[in-house]
Amino acid sequence: MTLDRGTVVLLDLDPTVGHEQRGVRPCLVVSDPDVVADQRFPLLCVVPVTGTPGEGALYPELSPGRSGLTKSSFALIDHLRSVDKRRVRRVFGQVPSEEMTAVDDGLALFLGLGDRLEPVPVPRVQ
Repeated sequence: MTLDRGTVVLLDLDPTVGHEQRGVRPCLVVSDPDVVADQRFPLLCVVPVTGTPGEGALYPELSPGRSGLTKSSFALIDHLRSVDKRRVRRVFGQVPSEEMTAVDDGLALFLGLGDRLEPVPVPRVQ
């Protein structure tokens, strides 16, 4: 199974504890595709998706369409988790690159990696 970063999949997240997202729901794959493809690694890292609007960088908006989502949705960066690949029930589609950039920014913030990322060069106006 090929699951690139930004792929929306349907997962069964149960059993859960406390405030974790539960049930069968769409999730966004955020793992490196080379790691996911390697059979030695049975897990993939995902961010659950919800239709309930969130506020701030930890809840970037995801649009319907190419992603396979049927309505405007939001990635729940603060619910990042690893799951066994056997939880994948269906593959929907791919989020656009600009939305994946917003997810990556949220992940960097949530994981405290902002100072480790290389800054994007800004073109100089002459």
